[in-house]
Amino acid sequence: MKKLFKHGAVGAAFVVASLNAVSQVKPTLPLSQQMASTVMEIWKDSLNLNPEVPKKVKWAYDQGVVLEGIDAIWRRTGNGEYFKYMQKSMDFFVTKEGNIERYKQSDYNIDNVKNGKILLDLYKVTGQKKYFTAATALWEQLKQHPRTKEGGFWHKKVYPYQMWLDGLYMGQPFYAEYAALVKDDKAFDDIANQFVWMEKHARDSKTGLLYHGWDESKAEAWANKTTGQSPNFWARAMGWYGMAMVDVLDNFPQNHPRRKEILAILGRFAQAVQKVQDPKTGLWFDVLDKPNGKGNYVEASASSMFVYTFAKAVRNGWLPATYFSVADKGYNGIKKQFVEQRAAGQVNLKGTVEVSGLGGKPYRDGSYEYYVSEKVITNDPKGVGAFLLAANEMEIAQTPKVGKNKTVVLDSYFNNEVKKDQSGNDLSWHYKWEERANGGFSFWAEQFENSGFKTKTLYQAPTLTNLKNAAVYIIVDPDFEKENPKPNFISSTDIQQISAWVKAGGVLVLMGNDAANVELENFNKLANVFCVHFNGDSKGTVPVPTNFETAKVVVSAGNSIFKPKDLFIKEYSSLKLTGNAKAVLKDKDGDNVMSVTKFGKGTVFVIGDPWLYNEYVDGRKIPANYENYQAAQELINWLAKQTIDKK
Repeated sequence: MKKLFKHGAVGAAFVVASLNAVSQVKPTLPLSQQMASTVMEIWKDSLNLNPEVPKKVKWAYDQGVVLEGIDAIWRRTGNGEYFKYMQKSMDFFVTKEGNIERYKQSDYNIDNVKNGKILLDLYKVTGQKKYFTAATALWEQLKQHPRTKEGGFWHKKVYPYQMWLDGLYMGQPFYAEYAALVKDDKAFDDIANQFVWMEKHARDSKTGLLYHGWDESKAEAWANKTTGQSPNFWARAMGWYGMAMVDVLDNFPQNHPRRKEILAILGRFAQAVQKVQDPKTGLWFDVLDKPNGKGNYVEASASSMFVYTFAKAVRNGWLPATYFSVADKGYNGIKKQFVEQRAAGQVNLKGTVEVSGLGGKPYRDGSYEYYVSEKVITNDPKGVGAFLLAANEMEIAQTPKVGKNKTVVLDSYFNNEVKKDQSGNDLSWHYKWEERANGGFSFWAEQFENSGFKTKTLYQAPTLTNLKNAAVYIIVDPDFEKENPKPNFISSTDIQQISAWVKAGGVLVLMGNDAANVELENFNKLANVFCVHFNGDSKGTVPVPTNFETAKVVVSAGNSIFKPKDLFIKEYSSLKLTGNAKAVLKDKDGDNVMSVTKFGKGTVFVIGDPWLYNEYVDGRKIPANYENYQAAQELINWLAKQTIDKK
């Protein structure tokens, strides 16, 4: 394979992936997917296939940035080809034993920790221990990584006593995600400290901007002999720093006392970055505070990073909504100045500085002249990865917010299975919002959230008080003794409370299962109140794993919830309906698959299967002609309308 970059090369495993639907994109597809299509074409394989130049690529952070963008697009589209690409990319490096080839822990290069987030994603989705083992090697690097006297991570062993803004992005999001996974609560104090110390030593009090690096020893030629700071505000360094904060916040415990410190730093960061946004283009200059400097230019990767940071922070409520205009103006500038059509359904990203650093050989002195002299190229992976993330966020923002100011609550009282995780801790699992494995609802959760809903989990009995703020309440697959030694069976009190809540205007979703996998005796007592009975049969069985047709249910034109399509619904209980319960979907035998009951001011939707769990919406297993992912969104839209109708 021809080497594409001189410096900061992709250094990552882009192995051949089956493009299928992704390769057949159309120009009208969203920009995130058009950029992803380019990625999957130009970086099919990270092996250098030129026998005259046998040098192999390195384990490097560039790929992690790109793959996080790919992962985000996969979660938002349900196109499994994106996941296959991610997995093959990492499998190029990770052996079956979980060793990472071309990685040396003894280098103590914090850049090398970056890809750990993708390893954790792969572990959570597949459950394959090799990915957790590989991620643990990176965790062990952080535990032994050299630090400043305060405790800040050195950027690299070869750059002693130095903290760079870049390093916060390379290390801390992974650090937080791994700590959350293994329930190491003490780690979050250390994570918060990294941001506090970086701001303390690198922030300029006049502008609020942070210098690229800080040398505790003040020995480097680029370091101010009084402060230890490098001379300039490099845009991409600030971009890395912003992305680090919004990605760390994903896993930083909500109730941790130091979370507010990161939010405060993010607020100060946002104020400073907004002030140096170019009013004409909406973009940001390579050296942030010198827009009129000779040779300075607006730069694509930093602009994409700022757009991502602002848009994600606003979406999650970490920054005021007014900051979205900053992201929007920046994104419009990126599209106008840096995005060009490469081919039908593919785009290029122009205008990314290839590399900028401090020290090293040849020596990089951090001067203004140095920064603006570095090469600017098209489709640099750092810029492409940041653009994928930014475009995905902006496309999320465009999703109709049908659930704005509404909360969807998922039961974890009747369905409360617990198992041990990889660290021996108790883990609530099976049809959970946060669960990324096959049996989880993480895809459906993100669809709800992207549609404006807040997602909550109820671990207590569903009283009127506990359901007070719920617009939608979902009960899935209640436990029996086989699944839970002490199950909470649905009681007459529960039925009274739930039915009163629905009658007052609540929207209830009941999702059963085939009789062998669900407690139906008490679940039916609840369903019967709404004129529905789970028959306890098992329809849509798939005796041959690849014979998906046996579980096909066809939605015809005129359906009140779904557009015409083929759905995959496996091993479901059919429904017996009476009274005012109405069938909204029947199978080929004429049996009821889904129903709706109007009950007082409320609505009840029933199906005899969990149906929308990850395995059958994430695109990794079932053929693309089954549109479960699209149906999940249509159901969300319909549920939202029912909550409006109750008023």
